[in-house]
Amino acid sequence: MFNNLSEKLDKAFHTLKGHGKITEVNVAETLKEVRRALLDADVNFKIAKEFTKRVKEKAIGQDVLTTLNPGQLMVKLVKDELTQLMGGDTVGITLSGAPSVILMSGLQGSGKTTFSGKLANYLKTKKTKQVLLVGCDVYRPAAINQLRVVGEQIGVEVYAEEGNQNPVEISLNAIKHAKANGKNVVIIDTAGRLAVDEEMMTEISNIHKAVTPQETLFVVDSMTGQDAVNTAKAFNDVLNFDGVVLTKLDGDTRGGAALSIKSVVDKPIKFIGTGEKMDAIDVFHPDRMADRILGMGDVISLVERAQEQYDEKEARKLQKKIAKNQFGFDDFLNQIQQIKKMGSMKDLIGMIPGAGKALKDIDIDDDAFKGIEAIIFSMTPSERSTPSMINASRKRRIAKGSGTTVQEVNQLMKQFDQMSKMMKMMQGGGGRKMMQMMRGMR
Repeated sequence: MFNNLSEKLDKAFHTLKGHGKITEVNVAETLKEVRRALLDADVNFKIAKEFTKRVKEKAIGQDVLTTLNPGQLMVKLVKDELTQLMGGDTVGITLSGAPSVILMSGLQGSGKTTFSGKLANYLKTKKTKQVLLVGCDVYRPAAINQLRVVGEQIGVEVYAEEGNQNPVEISLNAIKHAKANGKNVVIIDTAGRLAVDEEMMTEISNIHKAVTPQETLFVVDSMTGQDAVNTAKAFNDVLNFDGVVLTKLDGDTRGGAALSIKSVVDKPIKFIGTGEKMDAIDVFHPDRMADRILGMGDVISLVERAQEQYDEKEARKLQKKIAKNQFGFDDFLNQIQQIKKMGSMKDLIGMIPGAGKALKDIDIDDDAFKGIEAIIFSMTPSERSTPSMINASRKRRIAKGSGTTVQEVNQLMKQFDQMSKMMKMMQGGGGRKMMQMMRGMR
């Protein structure tokens, strides 16, 4: 996510390394590189220029704080400005009305239908809402079919009317259906076009007037950069939408849309799509995104995701097993499953401060655990519960059964043993001992 921008900003801050004070000369040199990084990320020239001007005004003449060197101070100033540029505060979704109506808008190919499903899944699982998805793309039968597949996948009802070519009528009938069937949220997926045209705008404007939605969201493919911002402006002029959704942020995104869109349309980014799975949706936090762009990670989001998967009852069972030296490969496998539920590995690593930079040239696949799982699944129930019984001949059999080598089995056994010891240490009075050991290693 924004890897190129992060790398270029990091290089820009290196200009101030070794300086004891921020001066007009060294700040101008650094901000020239910052502006270049923003332009390379497809940020509008005027926005990039105003951004660096604001940072310069705040930086010039500031004495470096005792805890900060000039480079660190510049990072802080840029982080604060990036946060403001992307909206400043986190803005949630409005769910009033009975039912709450959410109108989705955007061009064809922006990921609108998929995101409608993700939002439905988010509201169903996180907000315990009864959701109805509505197919209003009357021109593309594949769109209705896609929505039905998505609805089936997440267990949400999809309303569509075969043969009816009037999306306003379908929308109003869907709301009646929702009221009659206890649905408290209606998400209307509208037709997209390959480009903004008068017919498209008239149609979505008519739906908007008829259903008076509590939320109108504009879905945009974040990989389209400045084009996305221009499209957002055209839609906002007609719909006066409430917020923006940025999809495909897990791809090779330059970041121009995320950084420019708030300045152009003065509407908050409310959600981001970070992968293909139905749970790959995040509320947009400008401050956290600024941290990620600057390579500081996003520990808060990482902890929140971990807490979502946390089961207190299971955690207590695990603690007892660790205390009795009964932690086995089934427990290890269960921990892997919990991590996988938290999202894509690439996204999770990006949340760890410094990890994205350290692993920037390493392709981390979502199948990273596949080999480990294959080895564990090739063990017998006894071997999983009592790893100490796995001798040389058993390792050969496990390697053959999992399509791996004995060396890979040995490596997993070693990692498992180290992990077990660490967990045991953390359980007892060892948290303190571990900290002392780490200090001694410095």
